[in-house]
Amino acid sequence: MNKNIQTVLQSIVSAFESGNVPEAVAVASFPIPDIPSTQWSFTNRTIQFLSGTADARGFNQWKAVNRHVKKGAKAVYILVPCFRKQVDENTQEEGQVLTTFKAMPVFRVEDTEGEPLDYQSIELPELPFIQRAYDWGIDVKAVPGNYRYYGYFSPARKEIALATPSEKTFFHELSHTADYIIKGELKPGQDPFQEITAELSAQALSRIAGKSIEDTTGNSFRYISHYAQKVKMSPEKACLRVLSDCEKILNLILHGRADGINETQKVA
Repeated sequence: MNKNIQTVLQSIVSAFESGNVPEAVAVASFPIPDIPSTQWSFTNRTIQFLSGTADARGFNQWKAVNRHVKKGAKAVYILVPCFRKQVDENTQEEGQVLTTFKAMPVFRVEDTEGEPLDYQSIELPELPFIQRAYDWGIDVKAVPGNYRYYGYFSPARKEIALATPSEKTFFHELSHTADYIIKGELKPGQDPFQEITAELSAQALSRIAGKSIEDTTGNSFRYISHYAQKVKMSPEKACLRVLSDCEKILNLILHGRADGINETQKVA
């Protein structure tokens, strides 16, 4: 087996062993519009996320957008199918038959430099409570997004990624981070109660920070209602169900303490 293909497959196996696959799958499920990896297979988009980036391209693809790969940068390998023509013995029709896979090198946007990309124009504002994320060893950065998500928290990568300058989106992901620190883990994917907890906590943080909430309250209610429906509860009952968790999250973010967890605790 080709050494590069072995490397790709081993990275996937290692991700399963470390428990990083669920969050990679969650992000890979909603590819970013208008970049080459949108057309990749689901497996390759998962490999892209596990490699620590949301945008990877071939050498010439980066050259086409006036960026070049930095000297010494290491390639990430994705799997590309190889086909050959074959005539069907029964119908005599010519078709394509998968014969093997080859490993193709691509490079992360983080390993390139040159002209800025459209999504890199996102500028994050002075975010309230951002120091708490830094205290926990969490990086906060802008990333390309899509119509399905505006941010995420990745325990494995120790980062909060934001595809919007919205403060409430940051509060939502910061609440997920605090929830993770308190519990030691989060359920894979978008667990309804975790999402309701984060959104309710985010609204509370918005009020505490003195931010305008008129434009976000309706969206939050719809968001909570959506997940409450999944567990067959009313939004009000679902919020009551998670109030205790919200209190712990707010205490940890605002005061650095929640049930024995202190402000020096970091994401492992």
